[in-house]
Amino acid sequence: MCYGCNFFRQRLLLSVLSCKAVRISEIRILEDEPGLKEYEVSLVRLLDKITNGTIVELNETGTSLYFQPGLLYGGSIEHECSLQRGIGYYLEVLFMLGLFCKKPLHATLTRCHKPFKDFYAGNNEKFIYNDENLDLQIKKRGMRPLGGGEIVFKCPVGKQLRPIQLCDSGMIKRIRGTAYALRVSPAMANRIVDKAKGVLLNFLPDIYISTDPRKGKQSGNSPGFGVHLTAETTNGTIYSAEQVSNVVTNGEDPSLPEDLGEAAAQRLLYEIYLGGVVDSTSQSLAILFMALGQKDVSKIVTGPLTDCAIGF
Repeated sequence: MCYGCNFFRQRLLLSVLSCKAVRISEIRILEDEPGLKEYEVSLVRLLDKITNGTIVELNETGTSLYFQPGLLYGGSIEHECSLQRGIGYYLEVLFMLGLFCKKPLHATLTRCHKPFKDFYAGNNEKFIYNDENLDLQIKKRGMRPLGGGEIVFKCPVGKQLRPIQLCDSGMIKRIRGTAYALRVSPAMANRIVDKAKGVLLNFLPDIYISTDPRKGKQSGNSPGFGVHLTAETTNGTIYSAEQVSNVVTNGEDPSLPEDLGEAAAQRLLYEIYLGGVVDSTSQSLAILFMALGQKDVSKIVTGPLTDCAIGF
């Protein structure tokens, strides 16, 4: 396959699920820094940890990769993430593969940080018969650029996926969220909450956004703040949106808590406007579970397909 690094993560993921080897060549051959990036190498190492017998061959320049997947084993693993990508880049892969492992997956991801657009399982839990052991614990929060976060992800073994037919998203009944402030004044989180609620209260009265100010070891290695919002409908559909502060050392403009809270609220309203029974960040995951489910027909309604879902 000579498509370079395009949809690199998706191609490796499907290679593992299908137990078919894949060769990816011409990886960024025309760029100043050719070959795989650090976060892509970290992903390959993560796949090697949750499988047994995986063979990986990489040429000297890093522009050609041969990946022969082993058997999905799971078990207890620890992995240090790359700071070039957010935790959602790795967590989504674990959720997609963890259900099909031989042993229940217990993954500890360290050195991670929150991205602008994070992974959220949301409505895809409906595909799982035994979801009581599905758990995500945030031990430490981390922000760009130095990360320092730590999460523990537990995923049960799913012998089969439940076929679902979700065509009606329902009406929004409540909005929940968490505003966090790391290594900065706790007042930052309160200012985010005030602005976000000021926007959302124009549409719905049932809104509760908690604050999570952290200091010390649980606050990671970089200062920052952010907010994660979810909207739940009468039929159980969940829409999510997230916004985090910019990194001033990277030349980005400083973020104001009020602007960030308003942007997160507007983003959540936009996800609701797009409609569907899954939000834009979960489309590819839902499509995969529909394809891997039983012979019974699964049917869902989505909003406009994202580039990631189309490429998947």
